[in-house]
Amino acid sequence: MASIHVLHGLSPTTPKTLKMMPKFHSSFPSTIANRSLSFPKPKSRTITCMSSSGTTTPATDRLISAVSYTLPFFNSLQYGRYLFFQFPKLGLLFEPLLPLLGLYRSIPYSSFVAFFALYLGVVRNPSFSHYVRFNAMQAVTLDVLLVLPLLIQRIFSPGQAGLGYKLMVWGHNGIFVFSVLCFVYGLVSSILGRTPYLPFVADAAGRQL
Repeated sequence: MASIHVLHGLSPTTPKTLKMMPKFHSSFPSTIANRSLSFPKPKSRTITCMSSSGTTTPATDRLISAVSYTLPFFNSLQYGRYLFFQFPKLGLLFEPLLPLLGLYRSIPYSSFVAFFALYLGVVRNPSFSHYVRFNAMQAVTLDVLLVLPLLIQRIFSPGQAGLGYKLMVWGHNGIFVFSVLCFVYGLVSSILGRTPYLPFVADAAGRQL
């Protein structure tokens, strides 16, 4: 259609002129038609979906990393007994976990078994990716740090009243809140395929890999 419009815009040519230029007359309309009908093909664009880190974390790595953070979380629930006593409704949030927690406690030496299984089976296993090993090492490091307050409590024996007892209650509450936040942060980050960096833990875990 574009060639037709172009030809209509030309000035009329006499028959004599057409006879003088037969080659020009035969090739000119076809050239215009070919140029007007041959449009360049649009280049295809490939859209690539990438995660924030540039790669996609496999589902198995996410699952193992998320499960790793349940070890320090289960061992930190003992620090929340004072909060549960002061705020009974707070315990309702953890009721769905009671069957799983009961199964965990029913296994003899479950804490030690889970610790060494996670450390030797995952952290020191080169067949797992660095993402899984780092998250497992963070969970193991956090679990070790949760043991230190209990050792300090047994050494100083704050008793059942006085300033020492209040400091112990405040310390337990703070440790419990911190461990729950670390668990939620590590769990959500692992599900999303992102690398969580726990405060006071990530640096120590990174040096062990």
